[in-house]
Amino acid sequence: MAYLLQVDFKMAGPFGDEMAEAFTDLAKSINEEEGFKSKVWTESPETNEAGGIYIFETKETAEKYLDMHTKRLAGFGVTAVNAKIFAINSKLTEITKGSIK
Repeated sequence: MAYLLQVDFKMAGPFGDEMAEAFTDLAKSINEEEGFKSKVWTESPETNEAGGIYIFETKETAEKYLDMHTKRLAGFGVTAVNAKIFAINSKLTEITKGSIK
């Protein structure tokens, strides 16, 4: 069963193309994380928030990544991280064209 990790936090920027340029190496490194399947990057310049929706192969790999990522964010001065892990109902997700591959 796949698991979804939802993460968001306050961030003053960068956003948009500047964010893409600044975090390209980070994005590439996430691909190498154990159990990682995909990520949708989220951002809201209006509310100074960023984060992402991740898919992991197991709950354990999602928890392991969250622990590491929370520590990494703390190194950037981000101490308030909102995060939740959910099991994915693959049958319903498939009906609604969601991708968990």
